[in-house]
Amino acid sequence: MSIPQLEEYGLERMDDEDIRGFVSSQSTGVLGLPTDGGPYLLPMSFAFDGDSSLYFTYLLGSSSRKDALTERAGRARFLVYSVETSFNWESALLAGELTEVPEGEWSELEDILTAAWRPELFRDASMSGGVKVYEFGIQSQSGIRHTGLASGFQEGTEY
Repeated sequence: MSIPQLEEYGLERMDDEDIRGFVSSQSTGVLGLPTDGGPYLLPMSFAFDGDSSLYFTYLLGSSSRKDALTERAGRARFLVYSVETSFNWESALLAGELTEVPEGEWSELEDILTAAWRPELFRDASMSGGVKVYEFGIQSQSGIRHTGLASGFQEGTEY
């Protein structure tokens, strides 16, 4: 079914303000980097500036496919989603440009980057390995959500 058809069942499109609010309330998503064989998908934590950019901190080993693909791609997509129940979920698909943030500029982003959630394991590992920070400049976005009961159900009715 198409989005317009699903709107008849309670699906809502999010406007830019709704998307910014939703992305601000989240901390993880899925980064899609282009490859010849289809997208390379990575679960990622992120920091959001509240307006038009996400920031990713990459932990790098001796050879990082994620880093190599990012350097080559430039453009990418990022999916942020939240599922509370089958009747209550949201998702935002962002498309944008990935650029490396020079280490000399990290201090300007300190408040944004330190507020970002990431697994404790990664916090500890970042002290001993290579690190890069990438900015994902959002160029387009779309979002949908369903925040109600399925059609035919009414609140307060016992079934």
